[in-house]
Amino acid sequence: MRLTAGTVTFVGAGPGAAEYITVRGARCLATADVVLHDALTDPALRQWAPNALWVHVGKRGYRDSTVQTEINALMLKHALAGAHVVRLKGGDPSVFGRLEEELQALHGAGIATEVVPGITAALAAAAATQRPLTRRGSGRSVSFATAVTQSGALHAGRRADTEVFYMAGARLRELSRRLQATGWPADSPVHVVSRALWPDQIASDHTLGDLASAAVLHSGRPAVVTVGVGATPVAANPLRVERHQPPVPSREP
Repeated sequence: MRLTAGTVTFVGAGPGAAEYITVRGARCLATADVVLHDALTDPALRQWAPNALWVHVGKRGYRDSTVQTEINALMLKHALAGAHVVRLKGGDPSVFGRLEEELQALHGAGIATEVVPGITAALAAAAATQRPLTRRGSGRSVSFATAVTQSGALHAGRRADTEVFYMAGARLRELSRRLQATGWPADSPVHVVSRALWPDQIASDHTLGDLASAAVLHSGRPAVVTVGVGATPVAANPLRVERHQPPVPSREP
């Protein structure tokens, strides 16, 4: 029986498919006694901790399936019993992952913690569709935002060359109107990707004026909406091949 308190490691599981977890994250899972995992983490990650106790504590948006106080209590219960707890979060723990609330609960009880970063959905969508979020000479700033607040209000503005919105899939028509009201032109490029880097990924191109048309295509699927420079496809550069002529042999004796 362990007499000292355990530890809690927050691990970013990445955007979905198990292979996108970091090496450090996988090693932490391999030493876990208890894994408290989110709803969107790939079940295939269990291969890294087959002997651990896996507990589902998933949330979807602001609709709590497991209330935050219960998650905090579970972390404390197992850590205080001496277990190595892995709090496995979808994407990156520090990006819209309620990390602050959970760290506060653990630090208040004197529990040692570590945070292992993961790939957040915005970066996954950019990688999967080969659309860099920053572009030399045209896109030097990026903003990540949740379009819908906990109260249900939708907030959106124009703060960067590229805006990426999480949790906006059900409010695309309203998001379009709000962004146009804050200065984005109706013909601004928009790219919507749902379930980025999963086999059933869907990506679609729109303008801000017709963004509402993406609602049916991505209905019920976790999606990120990219607006502005980072939403545009990369233009092909004509391949330039330098052809060198072989030297002309000298005719001199």
